[in-house]
Amino acid sequence: RACNPPVGNLATGRTPVTLTTCGQNSTELYCSYPDQNLLHHASHGCGQPRCTKCNANQPDNSHLPADMTDDFFANPISWWQSAQGVHREEIRLDFETEFYLTHVIAVFKSPRPAAMVLERSQDYGQTWRPYKYFSVNCTATFGLQDDLTEDGSMCTSRYSDAVPCTRGEVIYRALSPANRIEDPYSPEAQDLLKLTNLRLLLLKRQECPCHGSGLVEKPQRFAHYAIYDLIIRGSCFCNGHAEECELANRTGVMENMVHGKCVCRHNTAGDHCEKCAPLYNDQPWKPGDGKTGAPNECRKCRCHNHAESCHFDLSVWLASGKRSGGVCDNCKHNTEGHRCQRCKPGYYRDKGKPMSSAEVCKPCACQPMGSANATFSSSWRCHPRTGFCYCKPGVAGPSCDRCLVGYWGFGENGCRPCDCARDCDQHTGRCFNSEPFFNIPIGGQIPDLIRTPTNESEEEWKWNDHEQGFSALRHPEKCVCKEKVLGSVTDFCQMKYAYVIKARILSAHDKGTHAEVVVKVKKVLKSGKVKIARSNRSIYPESWTNRGCTCPILNPGTDYLIAGQEDSRTGKLLVNMNSLVKPWKAYLGKQVSDILRTGCK
Repeated sequence: RACNPPVGNLATGRTPVTLTTCGQNSTELYCSYPDQNLLHHASHGCGQPRCTKCNANQPDNSHLPADMTDDFFANPISWWQSAQGVHREEIRLDFETEFYLTHVIAVFKSPRPAAMVLERSQDYGQTWRPYKYFSVNCTATFGLQDDLTEDGSMCTSRYSDAVPCTRGEVIYRALSPANRIEDPYSPEAQDLLKLTNLRLLLLKRQECPCHGSGLVEKPQRFAHYAIYDLIIRGSCFCNGHAEECELANRTGVMENMVHGKCVCRHNTAGDHCEKCAPLYNDQPWKPGDGKTGAPNECRKCRCHNHAESCHFDLSVWLASGKRSGGVCDNCKHNTEGHRCQRCKPGYYRDKGKPMSSAEVCKPCACQPMGSANATFSSSWRCHPRTGFCYCKPGVAGPSCDRCLVGYWGFGENGCRPCDCARDCDQHTGRCFNSEPFFNIPIGGQIPDLIRTPTNESEEEWKWNDHEQGFSALRHPEKCVCKEKVLGSVTDFCQMKYAYVIKARILSAHDKGTHAEVVVKVKKVLKSGKVKIARSNRSIYPESWTNRGCTCPILNPGTDYLIAGQEDSRTGKLLVNMNSLVKPWKAYLGKQVSDILRTGCK
């Protein structure tokens, strides 16, 4: 729920600043009427004035600004008094931070001013705006209507009568029928209630009606302002996210003092809970809703324990359909991404550990001599999800540490093709004369390769010591396939392809019993019984050459248009010599889409 800090006296423990104080330079003699004798109008009698001295440097005779804000129960007859003869006086209370105001009460010892203005600042005294004007005649003094005759007017005569001559009150309520607010944390409420400074401008003194012909004392001895108590009711400002506050900067500790630093809840932070906590910026910060009570909590970013803070990004928020806008800061443990969800270049995901593990990203273990510096993603040393290294021409193995079958001379430039029909010695290049020429049937086993169990899971593409990576891109002279061309609409439709996709080739592997090519599906133009998602998956070439090449040719790093058959029983997408495999071109994709939509009935 939305939270509300308790209301207290903001003046407690804080000392106002005034332009003058009686007896600042020397002892002054002043007079006033006793308050108990003047409860009604002057015609009932005023009693005798009392005269005494004021000296700001003598504790028993001083009336300092701090006396307005002391404990009025413990010190009921302490007051502040201005110098004699001043007409314009200013009383200012400066707060160390922002507060919310509810009402102001000033209890005068002298007659209340004939004209006065209550003002507030929201920028630490740079600019001021009026809360209320007070005058015995609003129209003559300020050019405003009196709220006694016009509801909602900024001026009132209610608190400007000279009577009572002492203990007359001036009251201002920030929330009144004219200032009706439903949500106390809305921008409109903040504009009205929030303040950093409060100022009373006393503009015109007025005499007590007791002054008459029988007055013995000099009139100037009554010519001053004096205030018993200045009470400023309000609370710390917390945007609906805290219900208690603690000591803010540079303020002393005093009992019942209203402190300005919020003890934030709802995963918020800041002196006024005006922002989300460092790791809770997945949606925009909002104040609590004082009307409905909704807390509007800040939501934690999904950083998988790899970041200590995140920030809100509007473009990410809008792109997600306003569901998530958090971007993790300074991802640790060799991770990166908006949610620290992938491994940095040079590292790959350890599938055996949870994403939140500090050891989820392992360094690529690539043989420096055999691995390629320039891959289709130039910063990757190995595939970030599989750990497979990117090898130089003719090089194979999970770490690029040996030559492919049919290659020899492992070195800085990779491996060279054997100058013979079949394999050769990997160190000398000498051809194996006794090597039989073999023709591998579909699903047959490549000689000298141990049969290994197949894991069809999309997430598990693991090398073992007997697998060979192959790529026509690395050694095109070794791979020659007769590929199918895109003919007429009738020819295409007669093939009755089960699926048509746009896919990027990530890697290819000889599994011994079969070949397996890992692709990233970018677009699905047609699908059959096997469900195809836009994600990484395997496709299965049914044909390969005895040089370790897929037919049709599928080069890592290249986008292809692939149309082929499926094995619905095993859920495999198949590629064979009847499949259509072409490097992706936008016009080609449109042509095939049009055929699928209108041509094949």
